[in-house]
Amino acid sequence: MEEARSDVVIGVMMTIFGFIGLWLASGALDVEMSIFGLSLAGFACLFILGLVRRHFDRAEALRVAVEAPHE
Repeated sequence: MEEARSDVVIGVMMTIFGFIGLWLASGALDVEMSIFGLSLAGFACLFILGLVRRHFDRAEALRVAVEAPHE
């Protein structure tokens, strides 16, 4: 339960970072800041997708462990 709560907090932080990156990219006056902002937003998206994947991997492992016959 504690891991799920911390994943939500990390996910919210990464969402904020992604929006900050998009905001930086939209107001950029040079190419470097635009690239940085888009990279930050892209990293945030990939990180959140990793959190979602890890959640479903844990749920699947728990389901398999419960359904496995006990020997």
